[in-house]
Amino acid sequence: MSANDGATILEQMDVDNQIAKLMVELSRSQDYEIGDGTTGVVVMAGALLEQAERLLERGIHPIRIAEGYEMASRIAVEHLERIANKFEFSASNIEPLVQTCMTTLSSKIVNRCKRSLAEIAVNAVVAVADLERRDVNLELIKVEGKVGGKLEDTELIKGIIVDKDMSHPQMPKHIEDAKIAILTCPFEPPKPKTKHKVDIDTVEKFQNLREQEQKYFDDMVQKCKDVGATLVICQWGFDDEANHLLMHRNLPAVRWVGGVELELIAIATGGRIVPRFQELTPEKLGKAGLVREKSFGTTKDRMIYIEHCANSRAVTIFIRGGNKIMIEETKRSIHDALCVARNLIRNNSIVYGGGAAEISCSLAVEAAADRHPGVEQYAIRAFADALDSIPMALAENSGLQPIETLSAENNPWCGIDCNDVGTSDMREQNVFETLIGKQQQILLATQVVKMILKIDDVISPSEY
Repeated sequence: MSANDGATILEQMDVDNQIAKLMVELSRSQDYEIGDGTTGVVVMAGALLEQAERLLERGIHPIRIAEGYEMASRIAVEHLERIANKFEFSASNIEPLVQTCMTTLSSKIVNRCKRSLAEIAVNAVVAVADLERRDVNLELIKVEGKVGGKLEDTELIKGIIVDKDMSHPQMPKHIEDAKIAILTCPFEPPKPKTKHKVDIDTVEKFQNLREQEQKYFDDMVQKCKDVGATLVICQWGFDDEANHLLMHRNLPAVRWVGGVELELIAIATGGRIVPRFQELTPEKLGKAGLVREKSFGTTKDRMIYIEHCANSRAVTIFIRGGNKIMIEETKRSIHDALCVARNLIRNNSIVYGGGAAEISCSLAVEAAADRHPGVEQYAIRAFADALDSIPMALAENSGLQPIETLSAENNPWCGIDCNDVGTSDMREQNVFETLIGKQQQILLATQVVKMILKIDDVISPSEY
């Protein structure tokens, strides 16, 4: 398992310690809410705990530490509001969005083609976004991967991909202006149940049975044709006989399509899912400008593309890569980028990345500590030190001298020059993070740490 996404690594770890489990939960909730900054939030919580340990050794009561942390986190979150920049983008000018998505992709394995991936992610989000309501439904973006090809072949499809092929190899591979019947009923004659015995003792009876079955099918296929369907997508299978008949009648079909995919197809094509065969009517057909089957490489891997749909608000990001690990990793990175784009559409404030925001917050919290008499000010100072841990980690990971690098900074856009470009001005490097993402990080980390401080000891129930 090679992964660079904090949440993924933690998800896969088998953790027994209760506190460590809380950490896993923490990164999961950050992933769920914001989708990015999953590693940062764990680093932050770890640093807060480390600082708390020092304070506890000095005999400060955990509740007081928790209260001090709470105050400090409020100061930090407010300070973020102050240093945040609004930034403008529109459906026509998406460059700022792309820049921000590139920031989140640059720490991942896929950073060599972060530009194209960021553009794909942003275009996907803009395609399904409701810019008036500032809302994005990520359910409408399907991320599919197929091994083979190279990372650069990843593409955005304005439509849906189904990882199936036509049920019969001789069916047409290319249907324009398709009218799609979406069925969840089995496409086969009623099978006699085991309870009933069918006595077939003469050839005539057998012929009879067969003719009946065939007629049943004929009617079914005819029904589809009458309604005007040019493609049948079915959740269940159908036997070879039906298949043969469908091919003869020139009615292409796709079988064994999963429920989730059916729903997406229905949304995209504006069709209705038909549960019972008798209910098939022309209004319930979905429409798509083009349905095509595309095969990959020399293998028999085929997929069906449903494009130019009636309701274009469903798109698919189709990832290619050299091996499974790469594709899984790209999926997660794309997920992060999609989340970043979504968060920016929800709230277009940004703070500067590369640790810049944390350094700035740390200074603000440090300054505020003096205004608090009492024991809490120790905790507030400790919070400021903990905030420094993210830029420190960044500096260490980039092979810079952490202390030197940190001490030189004192403005809200000076961060750690991770990619060694030679400037620590994050405005020039275009390294941004979303404001709500950062605030969420600080709040979640503080909450978990407060919770841990209030637990004296973890008793595992098995000992009783």
